Amino acid sequence: MSSLLTKDQIKQRLGEYAATLVPDNATIGLGTGTTVYWLIKALGNRVRDGLQCRVVPTSAATQKLAEEEGIPVLSLNDAGPIELTIDGADEADHGFQLIKGGGAALLQEKMVAAASAKLFIIIGDDKYVNPLGRFPLPVEVIPAGWKPLVAKLLATGAKQVILREKNNEPVLTDHGHYILDCHYETIDHPAALNTSIHLLPGVVETGLFIDMADTLVIGYPDGEIRLKENVKGI
Repeated sequence: MSSLLTKDQIKQRLGEYAATLVPDNATIGLGTGTTVYWLIKALGNRVRDGLQCRVVPTSAATQKLAEEEGIPVLSLNDAGPIELTIDGADEADHGFQLIKGGGAALLQEKMVAAASAKLFIIIGDDKYVNPLGRFPLPVEVIPAGWKPLVAKLLATGAKQVILREKNNEPVLTDHGHYILDCHYETIDHPAALNTSIHLLPGVVETGLFIDMADTLVIGYPDGEIRLKENVKGI
C-alpha cells in the first residue's frame, strides 16, 4: 500500500503540475503563497528549457522569486492581455467562490485575476469546502481608520475581527494597508457579504473572489489531481 502525500507534498505536486499548463509565448499572472512557490520553481525550469513566457506577479515576494528563476517579469500596467493567472486560495467552495488573502496580497491578486482571460486556482482537497468560512476572511483596510471598522465588520455577522500582526506590529500589505481577519461561523452568501463589506468606508478590498475562478485544480493525498471546470452562463 502506497503512502499518502503530506500537505506540503501535495502543494509541490500541484505547483509542478500547474507549470505544465502554461502555454508557450503567453503572458500569465502568478499568484502568491506556498503552492505558487513550487509553480514558480517548476516554471523556471521550463523557461531554462526554452519556454517563452512573461509573468505578472501579484506580490513583491512573487516578483523576487520569479526574477531569481530567470522568468521575465512585467508590471500589470505594462502587461497587455493576460491569457491566464494561476494562484492558490485559502478556501474554494462548490460554487467556485473563493477566500484569498492569507498571504496579505489579496488586492494585487484580485487586480491581476480581473485582468486575466482565465483564472486557475490550485488547492489541496482540504481547502475545497462548502460553505466558505472555516478560514478567516481577510479584509484590506486603510490604516488610519481600522479601529472603527471592527464594529462595522462585526455587524456583518463576524464573530471576531482581529488586526493581523507580526512581531507585535501590524502586517503591512505591499500597498501599505492593514489586514483585518474576520472570523465567521460560515459564509453562506459570499456575494452579498462581499457587497456589504465593500460599502464600508475605509475598506480597500475583501478576500472574497466572487465569480472569478474558471478552473479548480485540486490535489489529493493519493497523488491524484482533479480539474473542476466552472461552466459560466448556465
